[in-house]
Amino acid sequence: MATTLEAEATRRAANNAALITEMTASDHTENPSDYELTIVNDAERGRWIAVLGAEGIGELTYRYVGGRVVLLKAWVDHSYRNHGVASELVAYALDEITRMGKKITIICPVVGTFISQHPEFADLIDARHPGSGASPAMPEAAPRDDESEIAEFEKDIH
Repeated sequence: MATTLEAEATRRAANNAALITEMTASDHTENPSDYELTIVNDAERGRWIAVLGAEGIGELTYRYVGGRVVLLKAWVDHSYRNHGVASELVAYALDEITRMGKKITIICPVVGTFISQHPEFADLIDARHPGSGASPAMPEAAPRDDESEIAEFEKDIH
């Protein structure tokens, strides 16, 4: 089993590195991607999906935790990399989170890289729980009381 976990970690690191390289090497600010994508929020499975025609070509997975959205990992099919798909997918998700009035915790380094290139989204990062993928690292926030934590959790339930 350790070999499988190591292989998965290696595969995930390679995927993240490829998507981050794509984001930093190309400029898709005018046209977010080279394709006419539809981004769908599959809330039941906790993911935003980039759809081209009838095919899902990328996704950004998430979970709700304590009143915020935890962005877990991004993936784009190898055939569609280097065309701005990851950037368009992340931008769409962050715009939707902004409309929802939520904060984010970043586990996915692809999202952290995107936000470092688009500082207009930096205010979405939860100061207390920025996440391991936040870039640049956020200063540690002052501790909050249990009532605040409970109130944030109740936001997710309703």
